[in-house]
Amino acid sequence: MRPFDPSFIVEVIPKLLPYLYVTLYIIAGTVVFGSLLGFVLARAKLRRRRIPKLLADLYIVTLRCTPPIVLLFIVFYGLPELLMITSGVDINFWHRAVFVLVTFTLLFAASMSEVMRTAYESVDQGQREAAVSIGMSETQAFFRIVFPQAVVVALPNIANALVNLMKDGSLAYTIGLIDIMGQGTLIISWNYGAYALETYIALALIYWAMTLLIEKSFHWLEKHLSKGKKGIAV
Repeated sequence: MRPFDPSFIVEVIPKLLPYLYVTLYIIAGTVVFGSLLGFVLARAKLRRRRIPKLLADLYIVTLRCTPPIVLLFIVFYGLPELLMITSGVDINFWHRAVFVLVTFTLLFAASMSEVMRTAYESVDQGQREAAVSIGMSETQAFFRIVFPQAVVVALPNIANALVNLMKDGSLAYTIGLIDIMGQGTLIISWNYGAYALETYIALALIYWAMTLLIEKSFHWLEKHLSKGKKGIAV
């Protein structure tokens, strides 16, 4: 049996890093589109109208109970079939990153909708009402009174959602997308299964570094924004 080779970890990391941009592209796209969809879902739940709230609840429960890899396969294999049957459009030639982006946007939206809703509800609505009573519009009251406080409350949960997204995104290689995880798998196959442990340790180090960066960045941001939280008043 081949002995463990720590030097290969150092050697393989530079071979993985060029593919990090694919992972970051997926994360960035998912955050943008997932947050927009999450906002729509959160708004539907906060308005208390029965049908929109019921549909939003159904969406959130369904998506949060679906394993990411299952949804990824459903989107990858099912979406082309659905569009072909309903509209005759063939999307099988689309880049695999599109299917990954769709999958994780749907998942991230479910998480973000709850983050947004709970953050909004954590702010005393009496402050908004007081702001409106002294002449502010609803929009001004939201952005000047409610939003700054809600953001501080939401930051830890947003950080957790980002970390989960980053980890779940490593499943993208299962449909053939070559991100850092996909490249790591290719390197292992090129070596006929040798250096698998070293390669996975190198991947773990990269993911650990990204997780630490996310957590530290959000911790700093939360601390920075919290400085003025007590001073927010009408």
